[in-house]
Amino acid sequence: MTSFSSIVRKYESLCREKDIPEETVMAYLVELSQQERYNLYMHYEEEMPKALEKRFEEGMARILQGEPMAHVVGYSWFYGYRMVVNGDVLIPRPETEELCAHVLARLDAHFPSQEEVVCADVGTGSGAIAITLKKEEARVKMYASDISQEAIVVAKENAKNNEADITFFVGDMLKPFIEAGCKLDILVCNPPYIPQEEVMEASVVDYEPHVALFGGEDGLKYYRDVFSNCKQILKPHSFMAFEMGWNQKEAMEGLLREYFGEIRHEILKDINGKDRMLFVYFD
Repeated sequence: MTSFSSIVRKYESLCREKDIPEETVMAYLVELSQQERYNLYMHYEEEMPKALEKRFEEGMARILQGEPMAHVVGYSWFYGYRMVVNGDVLIPRPETEELCAHVLARLDAHFPSQEEVVCADVGTGSGAIAITLKKEEARVKMYASDISQEAIVVAKENAKNNEADITFFVGDMLKPFIEAGCKLDILVCNPPYIPQEEVMEASVVDYEPHVALFGGEDGLKYYRDVFSNCKQILKPHSFMAFEMGWNQKEAMEGLLREYFGEIRHEILKDINGKDRMLFVYFD
């Protein structure tokens, strides 16, 4: 007899040996149990059904080889919404949920009485940011873009599954918005910001799209692209919101001065106390 508790202990031990967070085991088992409509917590000390055990062990074998759990189950949760993920898009991160929360708070403060707020998510990937902003704020008219046609296929599927009305473009950074004549109140962008030579975990490098990870020699290539072209699509009273690398504050502030002079901006810390979000205001 293999109980739920014994199989969890077995795979927690195997994860520790592989330097994989042991909480992955329980997280994966919870997802599988929910899919099977099986109440795990009511039966934790009981025998695991054979079919569920087989699925669990097959999935854990992949996880122990370094494959992300989100790829094994085929989706990830973001801001309470289920997002399909695969090798064509980045798995949404918790700090990006924080970015969305700050955008929504500043949207209310910046546009308290405006009936429609036009937003764009540049480099949308799975569509997680665009879908969250559209679902959480009824006033938002949402656009989203990505240079990857494959990523847009995933984003469109997620928008459909979450019943989010979003206009998608395929194209490089701001180019499709400029060509479409868009005028934005809010520009949101979580660009690739990892320096080209930075060493990354194998589970990220081997399974996630490099086009969504690396931002040139210093990690700032795509910020330069946005900063140099944003005034073509932003309204006079607007703001931009970015995710950024935890160690890029000084370089980012230098870049802002280079492109905009002494512009009003905020660099916000994430829940771990790291500088992770940049907001730039045009008044």
